[in-house]
Amino acid sequence: MSLDLRPSNKQWGWRAVRERGAGGGLARLAAAALAGLGCGLAIYVMEQSSALTAYPLAMIPFATSIVLVICQPEARPARPRALIGGHLLSALVGLLVLGLTGPGSVAAAAAVALAVLAMILTDTLHPPAGISPLLVVAGNLPWSFLIAPVLVGALMLAAFAFLWHRLVLRNGWPDRWL
Repeated sequence: MSLDLRPSNKQWGWRAVRERGAGGGLARLAAAALAGLGCGLAIYVMEQSSALTAYPLAMIPFATSIVLVICQPEARPARPRALIGGHLLSALVGLLVLGLTGPGSVAAAAAVALAVLAMILTDTLHPPAGISPLLVVAGNLPWSFLIAPVLVGALMLAAFAFLWHRLVLRNGWPDRWL
């Protein structure tokens, strides 16, 4: 038995309304409310989980990541490869630059530039992750930042998005894992 990861033809929610204009104003409002509910619920779960780490959720751009994977799941930057890989790679680049240069505005700018370069070259471009190297360098953050909150948070968001799209919206996110 194979697992079909392609989106179904019977999509419902924000994507269907956006693509087909289904149902007019009321359907659009309902789909937008459902997208907002999903994003809010994901952030609530993340906030509750952040109590287990030394970093509040605001330390990394998970709110913008969840908006992307809930509201534009077909976008390349919304794929799990980009969501997880982009966050990890960007934070790693920031930590490497910080280790080589120390904190400072030039180092922060270089870290962001190198993180974007690395994400593009590895096909893991996830725009919300672009702030991670800036946070790392500007905040002089430790290597543990890569694991918690970055890796743990990115995996939690991917798991949430997978469940939300499968169970609530009944669509096949992601259409491609890698």
